[in-house]
Amino acid sequence: MRPRYADLFRRMRDPDPIKQDAAFDAVLFDRADALPDVVECYLSTDDDSLIRYFMVQLMAFSGSKKAVKPLIQALEDPDPMVRAEACRGLEDLRPRSASRALRARLTDMDPEVREAAADAITALKR
Repeated sequence: MRPRYADLFRRMRDPDPIKQDAAFDAVLFDRADALPDVVECYLSTDDDSLIRYFMVQLMAFSGSKKAVKPLIQALEDPDPMVRAEACRGLEDLRPRSASRALRARLTDMDPEVREAAADAITALKR
């Protein structure tokens, strides 16, 4: 992971929400260039669901088809907040390849995940 992004990801853990937002926005500004680092951060963060949530958001905001595979992986995240956000990200990117994985979330234990999956599936049909 490049040092610039490692530092920004650390700042996203700051208790000060202003510092968190500034770090998130700095990565967001770089979007596609930051995507490999965002994916690496997501895959290497087991103990912090908020950071995984942020990384899933950033993947979707990248607008890159390269974010599809890691977003599909995020549908299996242990945290329902992250799974729901992965559904929303896939809804935004609209990859047909995500249909099966999204349909599997229709039986998720969490109602927010089920709703987000249903919305994403509807968007894929358009």
